Amino acid sequence: MERRVAEQLRSVLGPLGLEAHAFKVGWYNAVLQPAFHLSYPDDTLAFVVLSTPSMFDKALKPFVKKERLKIIRDPVDQCVSYHLSRVKERFPDQRMDVMFDYEMLPSRKPKFLAQTAAHVAGAAYYYQRKDVKLDPWGKKIFGVCIHPKYGGWFAIRGLLLFPDIQVPFLEQRAPVDCVSTEEKRIELLEQFNFHWQDCRYRDIIEVKERYSEEQKAYFATPPAERFRLLGLSQEAQRITFH
Repeated sequence: MERRVAEQLRSVLGPLGLEAHAFKVGWYNAVLQPAFHLSYPDDTLAFVVLSTPSMFDKALKPFVKKERLKIIRDPVDQCVSYHLSRVKERFPDQRMDVMFDYEMLPSRKPKFLAQTAAHVAGAAYYYQRKDVKLDPWGKKIFGVCIHPKYGGWFAIRGLLLFPDIQVPFLEQRAPVDCVSTEEKRIELLEQFNFHWQDCRYRDIIEVKERYSEEQKAYFATPPAERFRLLGLSQEAQRITFH
């Protein structure tokens, strides 16, 4: 069953520059405190959805062009939301719950911890302070996921959960440990925590594909000014921000 669902997701999401990686809810809950658990049985089938560098041209720009006359608050979030809602149409007989990376619970906690989901699904390795033996820092250090193909040039966008599909025999695939030396891990975490704006951490490994110059400029631009880069009119911006 998992294989059939995965193939369907690949056929829908692949052409849009999106990836879906399967995991069991129990794998995710096992590494987190109860406050962050997903409220599903351990064997429930779930997929973490990533956007790759090609999503900008394959999904975002066509979406904006098509939705030009409508109110767009956040182009990327609305684009991903639109396409993941379309995925539901492929599974008319299955219940499918969707969670997005930007969604919060009433407690202000995120609905799910994106980097943990990517790690347990084998999609990207979540490098954290605990992965460094000789810790040189005396302050809080945030972890970061690195994809074996795209390095840091990707984003975790959401979760797809199938509450009625139980996969007790699904085998867990470990993420590729592509930043394997102590020295490189320290360099990665320092670049991500203290110099993230220059994007050097994204190239901590040799990548097969990275964001285009246009895409880099888009994400480096303050959100209120991004509309202009996508060719949205002043009127669209005015409607959106007032």
